[in-house]
Amino acid sequence: MMTALGDPTRREIFERLSARPSPVGELAASLPVSRPAVSQHLRVLRDVGLVRDEPAGTRRIYSVDHAGLAVLRTYLDQFWSRSLTAFAAHAQREETEDDANSD
Repeated sequence: MMTALGDPTRREIFERLSARPSPVGELAASLPVSRPAVSQHLRVLRDVGLVRDEPAGTRRIYSVDHAGLAVLRTYLDQFWSRSLTAFAAHAQREETEDDANSD
């Protein structure tokens, strides 16, 4: 998942889809890449579970896959949790050292 979002164009497509579902043509019209390139980027995002598509007449409408986004969030939350725990431990050590030095 992280690799898929490492590409700036893919990230832009993902961000646009997070605002609202869109067909390929609409996405391509507002990006500096071709429609086939947008389709390839969407395929990568779909393959890693970050977007999904649904048929709508002759088009396919792409949107963020919230289940895939939940997996990504869980992964990133692990780092946030570890960082907060480390920060709390560091702050506690400094507070203990300050108390010991003030005596």
